Amino acid sequence: MKHIDKNRTAKILEQAQGKTIAVIGDVMLDRYFWGSVSRISPEAPVPVIDVESETFHLGGAANVAKNLRSLGLVPLLCGVLGDDNSGTMFRKIAQSAGINTAGLYIDAQRPTTVKTRIIGNNQQIARIDREVKTELPNQGLELIKNCLNNQKDLAGVILEDYNKGTLTSTLIEDIITFCNVRDIPVFVDPKSDNFFAYKNVTCFKPNRKEAQQALGYEFDTNDNILKAGSKLLELLDCDSVLITLGSAGMMLFESDGTISSVPTKARHISDVSGAGDTAIAVIAATYAGGADIKEAATLSNNAAGLVCEKPGIVTVTKDELIESIGSM
Repeated sequence: MKHIDKNRTAKILEQAQGKTIAVIGDVMLDRYFWGSVSRISPEAPVPVIDVESETFHLGGAANVAKNLRSLGLVPLLCGVLGDDNSGTMFRKIAQSAGINTAGLYIDAQRPTTVKTRIIGNNQQIARIDREVKTELPNQGLELIKNCLNNQKDLAGVILEDYNKGTLTSTLIEDIITFCNVRDIPVFVDPKSDNFFAYKNVTCFKPNRKEAQQALGYEFDTNDNILKAGSKLLELLDCDSVLITLGSAGMMLFESDGTISSVPTKARHISDVSGAGDTAIAVIAATYAGGADIKEAATLSNNAAGLVCEKPGIVTVTKDELIESIGSM
């Protein structure tokens, strides 16, 4: 893979400072109950959690936006919230984090997506999901498209799909067309429902599981991974495909036929949650700062490794990413 040093990394990130990248996709509120377990319920064979604290965090596409902000860029967040207390709390947290929420559509017909995790003795005991997966209504589609149209100097667009209904096939096509006409790079973190709808984008970044499900075969050999990347390039007619492979790193396929392996270094893995969000944010941020796609993939891989070393959903800062380069 292409070598990149601290000076080059610092220059890329400095050039990205203050640039606006739109993040469009499924936003959610992550809610945590933290407590201790010392007994089993007499009502059923389940642990009793004595709650000690409750915390709220930005999740889904909003975590991608948070990563961009942490790197010094200006994220424009577009998605859908319910007209409820969770939606109000979500907007307050996002705005306090410096995220532009002008692209959030408020839909009284659905609840805000909330993922509630119950943690006992530092272990997840249960997760409760509150969500509706119906497609975004036309008013929401128009709000997001108008928001993009009114935004000057967009340095990129990230499409962050969690199969919750925000990214409809119509919205996907309209946004990609909008960006292609204006030469705005588009970066995609796909899910299964619209996997093959993301055509003519700058970088398509599925993980191993998503790509295997979409193509219908296991990546049990290197030949199958190579076949998958080439097939996705052909089907999607995109500039590049970056398949993330967990502990095996990443594989980058470019439209000119170049294939590059992005190996990961040995790390102490604490928590892989949010690594994909960090990866797509760093690709878009560094590309906006002048990195080529190989450099962006290398820095993305390193950043994802950094957040895996920390427990919980965390972000990576500009200084952390620069400092980590010496240990690549």
